[in-house]
Amino acid sequence: MRVYELAKDLGIDSKDLLLQAHDLGIEVKTASSGLDDESAELLRLAVAGDEPEVAEAEPEPQAETDEGVAPEPATEPEVELDIVSVPSGASVTEFADALGVPAKDVVAQLMTRGQAVGAGQTMPPELIEDVAESFGFIVDIEAPPPPPAVAERPVFEDAESELAPRPPVVTVMGHVDHGKTTLLDSIRKTSVVEGEQGGITQHIGAYQVDVNGHPITFIDTPGHEAFTSLRARGANITDIVILVVAANDGVMPQTIEAISHAKAAEVKMIVAVNKVDLPGADPLRVRTELTEHDVLTEELGGDIPSLEVSAINGQGVDELLEVVDLIAQLEEYKANPTSEASGVVVESQLERGKGAVASVIIQRGTLRTGDPFVAGPVSGRARALMDENGNQVKEAGPSTPVQIMGWDDVPTAGDFFTVVESDREARRIASEREEELRSVSQAMPSARDRLQTLLDQLRTEDATLNVIIKADAHGSLEALRDSISKIGREGGKIQVLHGAVGGINENDVTLAEVTDSVIVGFNVRPEPKARKAAEEAGVEIRTYGIIYELLDEVEQLLVGQLAPEEHEQVLGTAEVRAVFKVPRIGSVAGCYVIEGVVQRGARARLIRDGVVIHDGVISSLRRFKDDVREVAAGFECGIGLENYNDIKEGDSIEAYLIREVART
Repeated sequence: MRVYELAKDLGIDSKDLLLQAHDLGIEVKTASSGLDDESAELLRLAVAGDEPEVAEAEPEPQAETDEGVAPEPATEPEVELDIVSVPSGASVTEFADALGVPAKDVVAQLMTRGQAVGAGQTMPPELIEDVAESFGFIVDIEAPPPPPAVAERPVFEDAESELAPRPPVVTVMGHVDHGKTTLLDSIRKTSVVEGEQGGITQHIGAYQVDVNGHPITFIDTPGHEAFTSLRARGANITDIVILVVAANDGVMPQTIEAISHAKAAEVKMIVAVNKVDLPGADPLRVRTELTEHDVLTEELGGDIPSLEVSAINGQGVDELLEVVDLIAQLEEYKANPTSEASGVVVESQLERGKGAVASVIIQRGTLRTGDPFVAGPVSGRARALMDENGNQVKEAGPSTPVQIMGWDDVPTAGDFFTVVESDREARRIASEREEELRSVSQAMPSARDRLQTLLDQLRTEDATLNVIIKADAHGSLEALRDSISKIGREGGKIQVLHGAVGGINENDVTLAEVTDSVIVGFNVRPEPKARKAAEEAGVEIRTYGIIYELLDEVEQLLVGQLAPEEHEQVLGTAEVRAVFKVPRIGSVAGCYVIEGVVQRGARARLIRDGVVIHDGVISSLRRFKDDVREVAAGFECGIGLENYNDIKEGDSIEAYLIREVART
């Protein structure tokens, strides 16, 4: 029975009955608080003028015989309270719908508590449980879903019947001045080089060409070191990589980086040996040098196509395009053209007269003029769509590059782009993502935290530790590469993703961040900018001066990464003899420990008729009114299971621990 129900029976005001209850030592807070039979009878006698001495009806002894369950409101009438789930941040209307009451009644309850909140506004968090209790409900507040990740491509599950062939997306990579832009210029029959500062591509540009009636999309990924982060994103949105290597120059540092990024993205690779028309060109030397980086061309018995081209006079360019077209046909790239458009931002800038513009590769669906969209924390509406030649188009399908006007702000290259239902929805998502970015920037993990998270995530039977090696000399680099590659344990291995001579730079940090790698340096130090970038990204950098120390620590990293052996230790078993529904807590099991001990925080199995119903954690453990750490056999206690309320009399709770033993 509740206070207000008893007050109604007695014909007095609930406030007067609450004062009477406080005078008698009965702990009640509001008019909706529950009363046990003894307390209700005591109040009846008090109101009737035949008040007994308080000592005769002290509820304390009753609490001692109530099987040690701590919370006093856990009385029999409370079992009738219903538990409802309410999402975090619910509006007043959503809250009322969950309770099955009119929204105006909830608004009225809020008004009595000094909160003037409309039906469409968010329910005050501090009043949710109080208001719900006034309607006879216990609220289980659902944790909010994680905010939408920024620049993360969702996984789509389109039916095979919805898919249609799409053009392949090709990225051209290679060392600076090896002829990437000139090769693209030869392919497109347009000139871009003259307009670029210093003859080096400064931004990603996307273009589409026609080969034998089949369209192919090309992305020009900059080869200059300052744009390695864009190269990493470019490799992740492409299907085929053309690796351009100058025949008169051979494999260079950025060539090795491009190989590492292409392998990390797990895409098809074609080698274009450029500048074969120049004196000193030696294509065989280029192919031989590539084998040192696990790039084995078809001429040397491998499976990677390679062609000799000259971007200046067009030699071999047509054959290169035919190979690209052949791979595209064999791979059968497909996408759903009928869904809402989504893709990746590959370039963005602020242009005079146009405002914020961005180049986007559509990966799924069809983008049309007027569509509202969001990319990362930036929203907008497609006011105009332009192709690579500056011509306006009305729509763009899968694998089509298009420049979009109508952004509220300049997006970040690499952010995932998607069309949404309305401008309002786009602004809401953008606002949530901006808040997420703000919170992430305030709680950026340290390199140690990132490494620990990496090791925890990779604790599987086939664990792989990715390593990037930088050394002071080629001899040291090769020795380290061979020695580290030989380190292994059962169920674990080390993969050297990239190795080069020289100091640790920002490119290494970017690659490590993209591939979840650890950077290992031998007799080299990180550059100041690289050190700062590593701290911001939480990338682990370890430097050594003695090769044996380096190998020992790398081996320890792998051993620590292997899945440890798990040993279960059963602590004790308790029998559920009563179940109580407690406001703000949920179900509490009144238990008798029949063997061993039960510990707060231990894992627990809820067993019903010999079947495990739930496996969770003991969140609360009480003896009478006191929170305790453990309860031994032969004693009664109250047990609460974390986020679980379906407990019944006769169930058994088995407490246990999982102890991890590291492999050696």
